[in-house]
Amino acid sequence: MSTTSPSSSTRSPAGHGRLLTGVAWALLLLGLWLWGKDVTAGPGGLSAPTTGDVAAVGRPLGVPLPSAHEPMRPAPPERLEVPSLGITAPVVRRGLDASGAIEPPPYDQAHSVGWFRDGAEPGTDGAALIVGHVDTETKPAVFYGLSSARPGERIKVTRADGSVAEFTIDDVQVFARHEFDPRKAYGQRQPGRAELRLITCGGTFDRTSGAYTANVVVSAYLTGAS
Repeated sequence: MSTTSPSSSTRSPAGHGRLLTGVAWALLLLGLWLWGKDVTAGPGGLSAPTTGDVAAVGRPLGVPLPSAHEPMRPAPPERLEVPSLGITAPVVRRGLDASGAIEPPPYDQAHSVGWFRDGAEPGTDGAALIVGHVDTETKPAVFYGLSSARPGERIKVTRADGSVAEFTIDDVQVFARHEFDPRKAYGQRQPGRAELRLITCGGTFDRTSGAYTANVVVSAYLTGAS
């Protein structure tokens, strides 16, 4: 896939990207929807382990969540860990392709995850976006078990400056394609908070359309830094 990055005007004055605004933000949201609908449909055929096209784990009552940590200094991500799911993956930088869709890692790097390099850096103010494949033609990929994540579980992102941003999952949603709201799925939930989205395909693989029927979106927010 080719890469087309948003213009520099979509970034913050410090150049580290908070939320995109205006036309660029709208194009990114459209691109993310397209990514979920078509680009990450993949050559697969495996069914992602979700509870259904419109399932939503959400935030169960009684799950205590810690207070948010103040945003960190900017630094690009290098490694993602979700200990509860056994995920440890290198992070590669990705942009947008010619159609405006975010580029996932190539299929020969299906156990890597892709960070949208023109958005927020994990740990900084804004919603950082990390995408990954659910499967390949022959086997599960890095985010195959992502829909099993639960609120209260931790995500760690090791950054290029050696720091570690620790996030707590507060929401897990499976959005059916026909009911998909990209701003709700990917937009920052609370102004001034460092947030993270892990995104992959979900539901079942529709061989007729060549796409999965849903998107899994795990939302988390920064609760620790070291």
